[in-house]
Amino acid sequence: MSDKDTLTMDAIEQVKSISIENSNGEIAKNLKIKLFGQMMLLKMKSLLLAGVGLFVFGGFWSLLSYYTKGALPDPKATLTVLYEMIRDPFYDYGPNDKGIGLQLFSSIKTVLMGFLLGSLVAIPIGILMGASSICKQIFYPIVQLLKPVSPLAWFPIGLVVFKDTGMATIFIVFITSLWSTLINTSFGVASIPQDHKNVAKAFGFSKMRYLTKILIPYSLPHIITGLRLSISVAWLVIVAGEMLSGGAGIGFFVWDSWNALSLEKVISAIIIIGVVGLLFDKLFTYIENKVAYKA
Repeated sequence: MSDKDTLTMDAIEQVKSISIENSNGEIAKNLKIKLFGQMMLLKMKSLLLAGVGLFVFGGFWSLLSYYTKGALPDPKATLTVLYEMIRDPFYDYGPNDKGIGLQLFSSIKTVLMGFLLGSLVAIPIGILMGASSICKQIFYPIVQLLKPVSPLAWFPIGLVVFKDTGMATIFIVFITSLWSTLINTSFGVASIPQDHKNVAKAFGFSKMRYLTKILIPYSLPHIITGLRLSISVAWLVIVAGEMLSGGAGIGFFVWDSWNALSLEKVISAIIIIGVVGLLFDKLFTYIENKVAYKA
């Protein structure tokens, strides 16, 4: 075969290679477009179904308002008041007359303080319970005894100990946000496969290395699930706690609005509480998905 033929064959092979690469690129591009289209279709379907659910809920709400002859405000009246509340959320005309933004900020600050303190206690104890059968036998009966206690039952204890209603509210958030994180952390640590432990022994891992390389990475999804459940409980508790403590916060706002016979404000506050709780849940669900193991 001559050099000219050889060059011709090489050129043909290069053309074929480029053609195959272009073809693969087109397939990959079409696949991405198809996947994007499917994702958008699913999102649109989800939004449509959510819209149907809200429409049904609004219709039921309107029927209740009609049945009570206007004693329960209808959606239109409530949304009008809600708009007025969020239009100027940070006004401050005195101790008992603050905007919804300031009330919400006060509640979130209290929730985060109690939640973070609870997490700092729950995670280490959960690790001990999951890693040691002796620790589990010591702590588990206490958990089962205190977990079912109503949050409001802890409020007098907090008042006696701290002599301050604000600290008592933080205390009830702290004590009620412990249990979900503690139990899920314990379960995550206890479910570490024996193969992982054997590998750590074979390589002579120190306790700190075992903790950082095996125990925490494996149990982290369970810990985040516990934190997600705990923040939901903490946000649930804050309203009742602030109704008792008074002074500031979204719970106090609800109680003060009820005393002022403004059900529109009460329902508006309920909507805001639900939206903030949903955002908390979405945040921790996002973190949970990020740390979850992918098959």
